[in-house]
Amino acid sequence: QVQLVESGGGLVQAGGSLRLSCAASGRTYNMGWFRQAPEKEREFVAAISWTGTSTYYADSVKGRFTISRENAKNMMYLQMNSLKPEDTAVYVCAAVKGISRWPSYEYDYWGQGTQVTVSS
Repeated sequence: QVQLVESGGGLVQAGGSLRLSCAASGRTYNMGWFRQAPEKEREFVAAISWTGTSTYYADSVKGRFTISRENAKNMMYLQMNSLKPEDTAVYVCAAVKGISRWPSYEYDYWGQGTQVTVSS
């Protein structure tokens, strides 16, 4: 099994930036970021292929968020710029345990989440 641990969340003003990190305890393949706000369903945010050469973003964050990874460190990142109050949520990283088609729609490992709060 693989454990995923997120970090980097916090409180930021609208228009500000945060960088989230996801540390994996072992080898992972396709990975992604999701978020969940109170009274809302879990929402897909961004995904990255196991080589890091392909990325995919939800329309709501396209142009503002950037997903990346460093496989040598078993790390994944989400750079969030121009943050809006509606970005407020618990952000969770996820990973697929084996090579699969791109993009992935199902994930095998999930982190605990890190809180991002954007004030106005």
